Amino acid sequence: MKSYAVYVLLIFTPIAVILELLHVGYVTLFIITAIALIPLAKLIGDSTEHLSIHYGSTLGSLINVTFGNAAEIIIAVVAINAGLLELVKASITGSILGNIMLIFGLSMIAGGLRHKEQLFNKENTGLQSSLIFLALIGLAIPTIMSITILNSDSESQAKIQILSDSVAILLLFVYVVGIVFTFFTHKYLFVSPHSDASENKIKQNHNHWSKKKSFFMLGVSMIGVIVVSEILVGSVEKTSKEFGFGEMFVGAIIVGIVGNAAEHSSAIVLARKGKMDLSIGIAAGSGTQIALFVVPILVLVGIVLGQPFTLQFTLYELATLFLAAIIMNLIAFDGKSNWFEGVMLTSVYIIIAIGFFFIG
Repeated sequence: MKSYAVYVLLIFTPIAVILELLHVGYVTLFIITAIALIPLAKLIGDSTEHLSIHYGSTLGSLINVTFGNAAEIIIAVVAINAGLLELVKASITGSILGNIMLIFGLSMIAGGLRHKEQLFNKENTGLQSSLIFLALIGLAIPTIMSITILNSDSESQAKIQILSDSVAILLLFVYVVGIVFTFFTHKYLFVSPHSDASENKIKQNHNHWSKKKSFFMLGVSMIGVIVVSEILVGSVEKTSKEFGFGEMFVGAIIVGIVGNAAEHSSAIVLARKGKMDLSIGIAAGSGTQIALFVVPILVLVGIVLGQPFTLQFTLYELATLFLAAIIMNLIAFDGKSNWFEGVMLTSVYIIIAIGFFFIG
């Protein structure tokens, strides 16, 4: 019952809507909407966790990260429509960093405090690391081109846009092919012997939700996230100025953490329960999905909305993403986890967050 106590915060959803209609101050509105997103995101996480019981840990992880990233997609689309392109790019960076370092790290800590050492599927983690590196190369090329070869005139910007569109389509292709590889042609590689016993035990527990209830709760929470995200984006710019926070810090750290609340809660709880494969599948898989699926979708959405969205990031963003991918790969390559490895990952995330604060 303790895990459901956070649902008390659902009361903040109608409060946020009422305050928006009453045109209350932006700071108050931002705080209320940020709180309201937490239980909504947890509801997404809980719904997908129950669905994973019906569909297995591998497919369950995909369902979880797909719907868990719904908050980020919704927030980003609303922000793109509002013309806050740099905020969106920073939130993408923050979401990837948050998933592969903060969520991954906190999951290792939570699981390590209860279990001295936990085992997980090295094949899955290795694949996720490779896919993240591939996606980061795709994100890096337009940025490097714009800094080293092209200039800021309209012709060069058009070339960067075409390059970004091309990379986005290729990344989407790799994402789809990766699903085929994982769930069809090489499914056997991602079946973990360590989680079979725990999954069978869970399936014997009749307290889990039915498929119908799980999908219904997913739908309700998604509608709530759409409404609250619209209000959040409308207040974020003025709130950041009020507190003196820069756009990059707000996007990468604040919006990144709020948008990742679903994965934060479910991945950490699952790790503590000993389901490390599902936990890491959510953490690493979500970071991969943001890079290979969410980013390309946002590029295409920018075209539809008439707000050109390129894959032109800052050097600091690219450097932190590459460094984060490297340390995640080094820590996870042995297929074992403990609480100290989680501390290391979380510490690196905090260091990077401090850097974002001073950048602005």
